[in-house]
Amino acid sequence: MTPEERHLKKAAAKAIGLLDLTNLNDDCTAADIEDLCRRAVTPHGKVAAICIWKEHIPQAKALLRDSGIRIATVVNFPHGGTDVDAVLAETRQAIADGADEIDLVLPYRALIAGAEGVATYMVKAVRKVCGRKALLKVILETGELGDEKLIRKASRLAIDAGADFIKTSTGKVAVNATPETAEIMLKVIRKHGSRHKTGFKPAGGIRTTADAVAYLDLARNIMGKNWAKPRTMRFGASGVLADLMATLDGAESEKPGGGY
Repeated sequence: MTPEERHLKKAAAKAIGLLDLTNLNDDCTAADIEDLCRRAVTPHGKVAAICIWKEHIPQAKALLRDSGIRIATVVNFPHGGTDVDAVLAETRQAIADGADEIDLVLPYRALIAGAEGVATYMVKAVRKVCGRKALLKVILETGELGDEKLIRKASRLAIDAGADFIKTSTGKVAVNATPETAEIMLKVIRKHGSRHKTGFKPAGGIRTTADAVAYLDLARNIMGKNWAKPRTMRFGASGVLADLMATLDGAESEKPGGGY
């Protein structure tokens, strides 16, 4: 086995334990959730969490009981609106139904328009509802923000408002996670979020072991060798698990598919 192959296998094993295995397809069914929960426990270990629509939380909670796998859901998704009351109601219901983690879309269009206070208020309000009951991941939708200064501003805003993680993308726009954006966000975490142990989640377009390795290497170089753990780093993906498993099993990698 070459050093590169060893590195890939080690990274693949680590990435499985950092994965938020995701199904946010509009046509997701109960059968899909059953399949997702089954795949979340692999011969090489468990994923960190599954990320699903709110209406499927009770089913997933029953299927994953005592597994240690967390349940994440999305709010204000995917459009990042400004109706705080509606988002708070979504969040309360999701937590009541058993969600362990809330992935909140930042009102990024408001931020682009200069209404920074609107975005800050929403994150703080959702943070208050989550309390200690649920982790809060704030989705910046970096592909729509585009500008490096705006991405830095959104990252800092979310951290200061109480985000446990900052996340790149919904996976529902043309440009999602990129290494360039990840570098910007990780550097903001290093400067402003290390005291709060703010985590980082790239999401959308991560489909191969090589993709995962690129982000793990970036996190190690910026944040340090032992930084990437389930509490500080996640991958949001639906299709990468098969390739991670193929890497560990010494099988031929599957061709990456579309979607999240």
